[in-house]
Amino acid sequence: MLSQLGVACLVIEADEAYCTGSRAICVSRRSQEILGWAGADKALVETGLSWEGGRSYWRDTQVLHFQMPSEPTQRFAPMVNIQQYHIEAFAHRAALACGNMADVRFGHRVAGVQQAAGGAGVAVQVVAPGGEQHEVTASWLVACDGGRSTVREKLGLQLKGTQYDGKYVIVDIVQKTRRPVERLAWFDPPSNPGSTILMHRQPGDVWRIDYQIRDDEDPAEAVKPENVLPRVQSHLQMIGEDEPWEPLWISIYNAKCLTLDSYRHGQVLFAGDAAHLVPIFGVRGLNSGLDDAGNLAWKLARVINGESSPGLLDSYSTERVHAARENIAYGAKSTEFMAPPDFAFRLMREATLRLAVSDEKVRSLINPRQSSPISYAASPLNVPQTGQWANDTAAPGEPAPEALLAGRDGPVHLTRMFGQDFVCLVFSDGVLPDAVATLTRHGIAVMEIEPDADPTGQAYQRYGLADAQASGLVLVRPDGYVMGRWRGLDTTPLLAAMEQLR
Repeated sequence: MLSQLGVACLVIEADEAYCTGSRAICVSRRSQEILGWAGADKALVETGLSWEGGRSYWRDTQVLHFQMPSEPTQRFAPMVNIQQYHIEAFAHRAALACGNMADVRFGHRVAGVQQAAGGAGVAVQVVAPGGEQHEVTASWLVACDGGRSTVREKLGLQLKGTQYDGKYVIVDIVQKTRRPVERLAWFDPPSNPGSTILMHRQPGDVWRIDYQIRDDEDPAEAVKPENVLPRVQSHLQMIGEDEPWEPLWISIYNAKCLTLDSYRHGQVLFAGDAAHLVPIFGVRGLNSGLDDAGNLAWKLARVINGESSPGLLDSYSTERVHAARENIAYGAKSTEFMAPPDFAFRLMREATLRLAVSDEKVRSLINPRQSSPISYAASPLNVPQTGQWANDTAAPGEPAPEALLAGRDGPVHLTRMFGQDFVCLVFSDGVLPDAVATLTRHGIAVMEIEPDADPTGQAYQRYGLADAQASGLVLVRPDGYVMGRWRGLDTTPLLAAMEQLR
């Protein structure tokens, strides 16, 4: 995304190539929008498998069938299943398409970090594949180097929170299937009594299977093929998947709910697993990392281009630490159900599953609460709204809602306007004042939404205007979050809000 915003960057990647194994596989609608800003959405949608719901079973009885919010007018599906190495490749290809803005060096690793006094920059010691070392100096360093972050270690920082003991073996296998694409979960299945099993279809006839191992099992033994393959075969046989299959990748995982207290330390900014670790349940890992990138990129670009002071980057930390803690709270609840940490949790889970067989009201407790955008209601960037609004779905700090509009060349998804510039959504049924029309001189794109351009009424309703005769301005940040909204067409408070970013 920095490349798209005209910022040159050097990426140091310790791996020799894109990652192996499926790793993070579920890409949320919000993440698809963010990858779209980087120019990587088309390949992702064409390759990935979209889905919008799932099923959970207790033993061999279905106890939940859930559907995520979706509608035919949406630009993206609620979720897309795709292996992480595809996402890395698509994002890299999109960065290269920007010219010489991004230099990705595989097989290189960071050995040291030293910040200059007074915010003068960062010196990074880099080790090349052959072992030779050199120093790179940069204005800013963004540490996205994973859960075992070298940068975090070199700065003497530690993640804080909870680590759970329950472990899951992760297996990728190749097998043809006709099952629909959905999230599948089994609690205490006859195929693996006492375990919990998750299954997701992926591109290339690949199944991703996660299953819980017993507390007394040796993790090193648990990932040996002779112990994994019989469990996989037992489960495939139970659910009637009898096509030939073979394993591709085996790993092991345990849930962690950890975060740094701050994601900005001088000229060093942390993102993704280097900043926070959240459980896989609810698919918040990769998706929260992409949200970090979407939040940080435009702010860092403004600072580097001299449009804002470095203090703007403090809002990145404030907003994303808040988001991490929200994700951790949801993830902890899911973890305690998927991998109960003690006897009391196991007892409650079994009682819930037993009741869910016959009591529909209990089934919501099994819902995995999939990843969704976090509200920045307390963000220091929010501007108090003025006037009366019909709802709070687009209040300052909320993700800007999608709407399908009527464009000159056909239907247009409103979210296509986001990702590069500030955008002023102008709701009006008349001629625009000159002050609105000239917002572009202040670096603000203008999107006029007249009643005729909103035939379904989605935009007017979702942005809080009660009827098509109402007028108002909604300022949307480059990362697709509402910064402020004002009734009427007076641009004075909007321009004052922009001045606060300098």
